[in-house]
Amino acid sequence: MAKREKTAESEKITINLGPVDLGRIDLLVQEGFFSNRTDFIRTAIRTQLAAQAGEIDRSVARHRLEVGLYDFLRADLEELRDKGEVLHVRVVGLARFAPDIDPDLARQTIASLTVLGALQASPALKSALADRIK
Repeated sequence: MAKREKTAESEKITINLGPVDLGRIDLLVQEGFFSNRTDFIRTAIRTQLAAQAGEIDRSVARHRLEVGLYDFLRADLEELRDKGEVLHVRVVGLARFAPDIDPDLARQTIASLTVLGALQASPALKSALADRIK
């Protein structure tokens, strides 16, 4: 499993805002403070994450979480299976399973999987691990 600190992709989210808040954002965009609504929202999110960085760091340490991009590779899972070992994985970010990983191999090697962020895996693999994904 390869763990990388940087984010490889972005995940789309949808939010609902009241007309007053939306109008205030549009005013800031119109005045040139932000290039568009998305720029404002990303900046606001990053500002809040920076303000809460200490709490996030303490929570990550307390819960023993991996932060960033966590790639599951077939060869790594085969090695674990051959050793008779299993993983209990907790990821904050993106957990990504290589497309060549067989659902049976994943079931043999993944005992539990918690992802706070996004999980990229084939539908068959997600189905095979459904009882282990928290």
